[in-house]
Amino acid sequence: MEPKYQQYLDQAKTNRKGLNKRIKSLKKLRKGDVDNLIHSLHEEAFEDIDCLKCANCCKTTGPLFTTKDIDRISHFLGLKAAEFIQKYLRIDEDHDYVLNTLPCPFLGSGNYCQIYEVRPKACREYPHTDRVNQLGILSKTKKNALICPAVARIIENIKI
Repeated sequence: MEPKYQQYLDQAKTNRKGLNKRIKSLKKLRKGDVDNLIHSLHEEAFEDIDCLKCANCCKTTGPLFTTKDIDRISHFLGLKAAEFIQKYLRIDEDHDYVLNTLPCPFLGSGNYCQIYEVRPKACREYPHTDRVNQLGILSKTKKNALICPAVARIIENIKI
């Protein structure tokens, strides 16, 4: 991981009070205002941050796999869905399919995803800071600020 990316994460971890304060301040805004603010900061953050120089999400967390994800990925890999599940997934405490090992077994050299074209929906949408209704996912954003340097930077740049 790039040193400045690690700095963003370290700052988010050491300044949890500030992180909590910014999230709390966002909860006081209107839904559309939160979306506009976070979306603009998302664009700014990703002008500076290259996921291929990080991949911390792939190394430390795993996505949820929907039935559609499982069918699409297993077909891509030439496996039956049951084989894919047995080889790569487990059911977690919330009864969702998740990876049975980390880092992600599909994370290849240079931090490229070996199943990028068919990756799970959760991976396609990560870190979720460009989604509509940011107000509704602030708890997820708060967690992601400790995993994704872009989210850490987005939250750090919130000035309310």
